[in-house]
Amino acid sequence: MALAVCLLFDTETDRAIRRLWGRLEESGIPTLLTHTHRKHVPHLSYAVLRTYDRVAVVSALEEMPDGGPVPVYIDTLGLFRRGRASLVPAPSSELVQRQNRVVRSVETTGADLHRYYVPGRWTPHCSLSPRTRREELDRLGAVVYDVLPIEATLDRAVLIDTATGEHTPLRMIP
Repeated sequence: MALAVCLLFDTETDRAIRRLWGRLEESGIPTLLTHTHRKHVPHLSYAVLRTYDRVAVVSALEEMPDGGPVPVYIDTLGLFRRGRASLVPAPSSELVQRQNRVVRSVETTGADLHRYYVPGRWTPHCSLSPRTRREELDRLGAVVYDVLPIEATLDRAVLIDTATGEHTPLRMIP
């Protein structure tokens, strides 16, 4: 079980990514639509915490200034180890600075940050398929590159319990 500090996409982009998940599923590639608890939403995670005090994390985040919506430009399909396929937005300096501030804030609560979210290692991404097999890569690329590029806005922030899919909205966007 982990807690993710996430940004959610604007309504239009959320719908576009859900349609993309559906097209991938139709082509036989499993996506977050059918993964684990099936409550996944298109998102970008600033941080994933392995141990944490939820109340302290919410308090620390909500003490941060509201940075407002975050524009992102997505024109890349990325693959992480073990076959995780993702949309990868251009890592603007603003996005990287925001992620650094969020990590510093949540670490003050004693939370244990997952190693992939350590500043300097973090790659911003929106997960598509949790376990893409090598033989699916051509189909995956064909479907994804039919919809890219995407200009989007991340306009809400939430905490997501990765075990249950439960969302805790934040009052601001770090």
